[in-house]
Amino acid sequence: MIGKVAVLGRRIIENVDRVIVGKSAVTELILVALLCEGHVLIEDVPGVGKTTLARAVARSIGGQFRRIQFTPDLLPSDISGISYYNQKLGEFQFRPGPVFANILLADEINRATPRTQSALLEAMEERTVTVEGDTMPLPRPFLVLATENPVELEGTFPLPKAQLDRFLLRIAIGYPVEDEEAEMLLRFQRANPLDALEPVASPEDLLAAAAACREVHVDDDLRRYVTDITRATRAHEAVALGVSPRGTLALFRAAQALAALRGREYVLPDDVKEVSHAVLVHRLILSPEARLRGRDARQIVDEVLAAVRVPVEQV
Repeated sequence: MIGKVAVLGRRIIENVDRVIVGKSAVTELILVALLCEGHVLIEDVPGVGKTTLARAVARSIGGQFRRIQFTPDLLPSDISGISYYNQKLGEFQFRPGPVFANILLADEINRATPRTQSALLEAMEERTVTVEGDTMPLPRPFLVLATENPVELEGTFPLPKAQLDRFLLRIAIGYPVEDEEAEMLLRFQRANPLDALEPVASPEDLLAAAAACREVHVDDDLRRYVTDITRATRAHEAVALGVSPRGTLALFRAAQALAALRGREYVLPDDVKEVSHAVLVHRLILSPEARLRGRDARQIVDEVLAAVRVPVEQV
């Protein structure tokens, strides 16, 4: 089954590459989140293709896509849906909100008020929505792709750590290199390639692949390696608050999913290292002294990875 996961992953990545040029690694990380049934925070400048990437992934897996533009006047009911009185039927009916989708793009999530941001918490963690006492399940797979613009911070509401911790990964797309940008112009010269993009998988394929990822073998020493990394962040002198146990589990699951996408039935230390920055950086709170010295969380993760002993195979 692991071989099928790798084939499925390559098919989706190649399909998305028809629209997004040169960002296969980013697509692979989004697939890691899908296979872990986690969520992704994309923090990048405007115009690098965040919305297009989300649409391309949704079309590639044959899933339902919805987009919410977060603004200060957005209400929780605008996300979850409302109950309204149907005069023709003489009864109350529920009108589902955009959260009832396979992939939800929460665009500029930090522009909404904390009350509205928190409306996503139950959906992200429990995969359910409760309206007027009724709890309804969300479709599966369910992935929240939230975006933040790190440039314009005026009028924004920074995400609290409790909500940041619910994102499996935080990633950036980045600018294309020169050749990739030229290729982008060629592809979009006559039409948007997204319009002709066809599904190459189904939501059921993703659910089966996600179940297979849980069977990827993780050696006892490698499991200890994962816990040593996250525990080292809590003991680091520059960190006020280290990675939570939820972050430990996220690192473990993400390494399993990456190994499956690479066609392996076992996890290597390199898998853990490769996903460490995307999983751990946004979960660290640095001490005031460290911030004054200009240190950042990526440097701390690098130091932790360099200090923790890597397990080696016994001959």
